[in-house]
Amino acid sequence: MDPQQELFTELLLQLKKTEYVVHDTFLPPEDTPYPFIYLADSQQADQQTKGAVIGSVYQTIHVWHNNPRQRGTVSKMLLDIKKICYGLEHTAGYSWMIANVTQRILPDNTTKTPLLHGLLEVEFKFS
Repeated sequence: MDPQQELFTELLLQLKKTEYVVHDTFLPPEDTPYPFIYLADSQQADQQTKGAVIGSVYQTIHVWHNNPRQRGTVSKMLLDIKKICYGLEHTAGYSWMIANVTQRILPDNTTKTPLLHGLLEVEFKFS
């Protein structure tokens, strides 16, 4: 299996074991209850070596909440997601290590209701 797909699948399975509602591939419909996690886009950069393919997978993960006063909830959700990411060491075909995590919490005015948007960009190294 392609490294980014293997990582995406494992993250989705691990996130669905949490107390949080998790969506992937498409954003959920407007009437979806908040808060929720959205496992978004992946990007893979790899290189061939003599014996294997190594590289990085960059995974974007969003959290949305419809109560901007619940910043602590969004922050805790992001921390719980990061714990899952840091704990991921192996999948069926690859070994994984976190190289970098960028976290942001920002207001989101893209809907009629003001939202709080948490954003994680995680770089996983694979071998």
